[in-house]
Amino acid sequence: MTRSRRLFVLAVAVLLLGGVGAVLVQRAASRADQPRTGGPETVAGPVTLTAGQGALAFLDSGQGPRRGALASVPADAPDGPRTVSDLTCRRFHAAAGTGVCLRSSPGALAQDNRAVIVDAELRQTRSFPLAGTPSRARVSPSGRLAAWTVFVSGESYGSAFFSTRTAILDTRTGKLDASLEEYAITMDGRDYRAPDVNFWGVTFARDDDTFYATLSTAGETHLVRGSVSRRSVTTLAKNVECPSLSPDETRIAYKKRVRAGASLWREHVMDLGSLRDHALAEKRSVDDQAAWLDDRTLAYALPADGAADRTDLWTVPADGSGSPEPLIPGAASPARLG
Repeated sequence: MTRSRRLFVLAVAVLLLGGVGAVLVQRAASRADQPRTGGPETVAGPVTLTAGQGALAFLDSGQGPRRGALASVPADAPDGPRTVSDLTCRRFHAAAGTGVCLRSSPGALAQDNRAVIVDAELRQTRSFPLAGTPSRARVSPSGRLAAWTVFVSGESYGSAFFSTRTAILDTRTGKLDASLEEYAITMDGRDYRAPDVNFWGVTFARDDDTFYATLSTAGETHLVRGSVSRRSVTTLAKNVECPSLSPDETRIAYKKRVRAGASLWREHVMDLGSLRDHALAEKRSVDDQAAWLDDRTLAYALPADGAADRTDLWTVPADGSGSPEPLIPGAASPARLG
């Protein structure tokens, strides 16, 4: 074969490969634009945060164009068709017609990470830049206060080294406490200060002042009770992470580390009067801030079988009885709307 012939054959091969590549890219893009097949059924209609409607709001955790979208289902039919909104978030929570949506842009720099406050119709009312990757979000029962936690460094509470920042916002006045590390700390009856203090996992009481959260310092985690108006916290118990206050405000659900130095947690419930706790029937490791669906039932996310980047929602009785039950497939960040 002559040199010119070889060059001609090479040029044709390049053109053919280029054409095939373009077709494959076009088909992939077309598939990405299509609704996900084989996933949960959806229905048309608006998603609202109106209290009392008896719905469950959550984020779609599946693959495809709906990933991260806020959705809702009737509380009495959680496995039924879901209504999906245009609002997308990394973390979400809502109460009394107010929602907090933590957004995260793709890429290592994540320059557009924001906390967005939305009203009952999902209209943005306020927006704040985030100092890191979204981790936890909560709204007070009245809808007045919102809190969020981000990872400033590290990507997991099981990491050897990580740093968090937790903020509390008054959604009515716009007053923002940008870091709970500025709050006064009382530990074992004494003032406490340390450079390694981290807070995460806020949960609010009905009075729009009292809150509970996790304080980490000196290699230990503590449950703290705090006051927004006094800008202070007091430690109550050790080995408590991601607390969630029950609707009757008598108990805290939380994840308890069951093996030192490992990312293994067991869901527990603590009585706030006696500080006695008990393990729940869920024996798998739950790395989530559980949500109370009512005074008897907790909901939380676990990785879906065979899909590390997707979670399903589960429930378990709060009294330690029963067994875990599936709630909503392909979902995360649950919030009971009334």
